[in-house]
Amino acid sequence: MQESTLIICYIIASVTFILGLKLLSHPATARRGNLIAAAGMILAVAATIFLYKDENGNALHNYSWIFSGIAIGGIIGILVALKVKMTAMPELVSFFNGMGGACAALISIVEYNHLVHHAADGTLPGGELLIILLGLIIGTVSFTGSMIAWGKLNGSIKNFDFKGQHILNLLLMLIIICTAGWLIYHSGLSGSENANHSLLPFYIILVLSVVYGVFFVLPIGGADMPVVISLLNSFTGIAAACGGFLYDNKAMLTGGILVGAAGTLLTILMCKAMNRSLLNVLIGSFGGDVHSQTSDQQHGTYKEISVSDAAMVMNYSKKIFIVPGYGLAVAQAQHVCHELEKLLTERGVDLKYAIHPVAGRMPGHMNVLLAEANVNYELLVEMEQANQEFADTDVVLVLGANDVVNPAANTDPASPIYGMPVLNVELAKTVIVNKRSMKPGYAGIENTLFFQPKTSMLFGDAKKVLQDLIAEIKSL
Repeated sequence: MQESTLIICYIIASVTFILGLKLLSHPATARRGNLIAAAGMILAVAATIFLYKDENGNALHNYSWIFSGIAIGGIIGILVALKVKMTAMPELVSFFNGMGGACAALISIVEYNHLVHHAADGTLPGGELLIILLGLIIGTVSFTGSMIAWGKLNGSIKNFDFKGQHILNLLLMLIIICTAGWLIYHSGLSGSENANHSLLPFYIILVLSVVYGVFFVLPIGGADMPVVISLLNSFTGIAAACGGFLYDNKAMLTGGILVGAAGTLLTILMCKAMNRSLLNVLIGSFGGDVHSQTSDQQHGTYKEISVSDAAMVMNYSKKIFIVPGYGLAVAQAQHVCHELEKLLTERGVDLKYAIHPVAGRMPGHMNVLLAEANVNYELLVEMEQANQEFADTDVVLVLGANDVVNPAANTDPASPIYGMPVLNVELAKTVIVNKRSMKPGYAGIENTLFFQPKTSMLFGDAKKVLQDLIAEIKSL
């Protein structure tokens, strides 16, 4: 009866994960979906603690350790989530994702030691060992890679690469795979005097996976970071699914598969958005913070526009697009931007937001940012549709975006972002770009948009500029 109840709880939890993921697809239902999935996870954890029994019929007994861990982790998680700024959300996602990978790797370490020490004749079951090794390798790479990504996003770790690094990455991966294959084969041989002979190659695989995870992410920089975040997220899901196989835990297996599949699909979409092949992602062949041949030279002179002139142009426009970027997030200006949108809409302006798939520091960053300010989701236009409408647009207001509106992606074969799909804002009649300075964006290259005749620069903090625009428009 107790086992049947546990299985039912796992099934219910699995259903909540699927339902929660479905609801997360739209901002209007995302919060509810998150709560439903969280409730399912709480049910699965509680059912495991109080209903689980091992093959000998023994229930869990170390409740002090279990609840201490839950309490400590819960308190830390709540405090971090309450204090995190929207600009730091990508690095928080990387950190949490890394913790998931670490958990999967620790599960593999514990279960392998348990498997070795209980081997009757020194032989280890090949299928179970394969799952353990997959969880170890993928979980460790996800953990170390996510920690490097976290450090790069918050600026504490700089890009680092050297000649032949991609070859080293491939060599490390090959050694890890070969060592794992040897371990699976050798551990299946009967008659071994001591199963502990398998511990050394196991921990060699662990160390090599740590090194690979570090070198995999270290050279990645600039506009490629959203891809690696998505990829590492899928790694964590796959590693968690391996844990579900080990424990025959339906909820853990379902959750891991959902995260792994969703992360993989998102990675493919991000690769297309960044003009990167999935193979290049897997071998770590990312374009780091490199410069095009013309990046150190100005493409001409830029012109500035005053707040009053910008307000005048926008007030008498019929159609306006706002392109949000990381600068908007840094300034915490999403709420003021929404006020500007409402003001112009009330004056008869057709105003929409053009959203690039990888604007910001992670997939969906701008969508979340604008949803926080209660911007109508229907006003958010995807890149393909926006590019079709720019030619009929009077004004495009670029707020802190840089690389995703760089025409060099279409015109400069020497640029590292050449071929990357971008928002073709230069097609509009007037382009107003709000930036703090003329410094390059996250990809580290100069934006040729700033020097085009139809472009005017509006320097300053995004929040302050938007507040001034609102005041000027109200005075007209």
